[in-house]
Amino acid sequence: MGRPYHIENQRAVEKFRRLFSQNPGVIQLMLPMAEVAGLLQQGLGELVREAGLQLMMLIMEEEVKGLVGERSQPQAERALYRWGREGGYCVIDGQKVKLRRARVRERAGGEYRLGSYALFQRSSPRVWDHLMRGLTTRNFGGVVKEFREAYGVEKSAVSEQFIEASREKLRELMERRLEKLELFALLIDGTEFKGHHLMVALGIHKDGRKTVLGLREGATENATVGSELWSDLAGRGLDFSVPRLYVLDGGKALEAAVRRHAGQAAVVQRCQLHKRRNVIEHLPEEHRESVERKLKNAYGMFEYEEAKRALGKLHHELMHLNPSAARSLEEGLEETLTVHRLGVPETLRRTLANTNLIESAFSVVETVCRNVKRWRPGDQAERWVGSGLLFAESKFRRVRGYREIPAMVARLSSLVSNPVARRARVA
Repeated sequence: MGRPYHIENQRAVEKFRRLFSQNPGVIQLMLPMAEVAGLLQQGLGELVREAGLQLMMLIMEEEVKGLVGERSQPQAERALYRWGREGGYCVIDGQKVKLRRARVRERAGGEYRLGSYALFQRSSPRVWDHLMRGLTTRNFGGVVKEFREAYGVEKSAVSEQFIEASREKLRELMERRLEKLELFALLIDGTEFKGHHLMVALGIHKDGRKTVLGLREGATENATVGSELWSDLAGRGLDFSVPRLYVLDGGKALEAAVRRHAGQAAVVQRCQLHKRRNVIEHLPEEHRESVERKLKNAYGMFEYEEAKRALGKLHHELMHLNPSAARSLEEGLEETLTVHRLGVPETLRRTLANTNLIESAFSVVETVCRNVKRWRPGDQAERWVGSGLLFAESKFRRVRGYREIPAMVARLSSLVSNPVARRARVA
C-alpha cells in the first residue's frame, strides 16, 4: 500500500485527467523573439528547457482556471479559490528544477492538490534507466545535470527517486496481465541472490519472443512457493488448461506445483543441466570428468530410444561406482528426455532442454546490481531483481529455432489429447 500522500497525489492526478479529458481547448505558449534568440545563443537545449518550464506553468494555470473559473468572475457556488503562488519544483530527468507553482484552497480552508503539479513531481524513468546501465548514485549529478538551478541530484536524493521508480517497475512486473499471451512454454527456476532465494517464471511465446512472467521470494524452492507463483499467474489471466511445455530446474516440489495447476495439460521437461550437476556432485573428483562427458553425449543424441539406452547404461555403471549418483540419475530421468520424445529439432532443443534462459537473465541482474555495496532487509533485493529482469527483458531476442515452434505446438496438443501417448509418457 502506498503512503497517504502518494494516494492523495494519485487521486489529484486522476481528477486532473478527467478535467482535461472533457476540455476540448488548447494551450498556447508564446515567447518573445528576443528571448528565443537569447536562449538559442546558449544552445537549443536551453531553449527547449526554458520553454518546457513555461509550458508547465501554463498547464497549472489551465487546471486552476478549470477548477475555479476565470479571474474576477464571482461564482455563488464556488468551492475552490485561487491562493496565489509559491516556490516549488518539478522533476526532469531526475533533477529537481525550481518553478513557481499555483495554489488553490478549499472553502473549508485546506489546500487543494493540483494534479498537474503532482504529475510534474513524479520521479523520472530516466533515473531507473541510468542506474540499470551502470551509473552510480554518487556520479549521477555530474552526468545528467542540465539546468543551472537544478538540485536534488545528490546521492541520497537520487537513491530515493530510484527506490520509488524501482517499486513502480516491480509493481508493473507483478501486476501485468497475461490472458492475451500465447505461450508455448514456461520456464521456472530458483536461484540464490544476495542471501535471498528467488523463483522466476519466464514464458516463451509461439513466435519465439520471451517474457518475464513473475517473481517470488521464499526460503527454499518448495511446493508452497511454486504454488503461490502459479496461483499468481492464474490470477493475472494465464490459462493453465492450454497444453504447454514446462521446463523445470529439477526439483520435485516444482513439478508437484505444476501438476496441481496444469494437470494433464502440462508436459514437463526437467532441466538436463541441473540433472548433470546433481549427478556429478555425488561423485569423487577423479570420476566427475568421465561421467559428465557420458551424460553430455547421451543428452546430445537426437533419437529418444538411443539417448535413453545410453543413460540406462550409465545408470548401470553408476550403481557399481556410486549408488547415490545412480539414484540421482534415475530420479525423473524420463522427464529429462521430453524434448527427445517430442522430436524437438536440435537448435530449439538447446533452449528447451534446460533453464539457461533464466540463468542468462540473472547474469544481467548481477551486472546491474554490481554497484550496490550494502544490502538491507525489506524489499531492496526484490526491487533490484525485478528491475534487472525487466531490463534484461528489454534486450531479449527470439529463441533460436523459433520457426519450429508451430510444429512443436501441434505435437504437444497431440501428446496431451492422446491417452495412449500420455500413459507412455508417465510410464
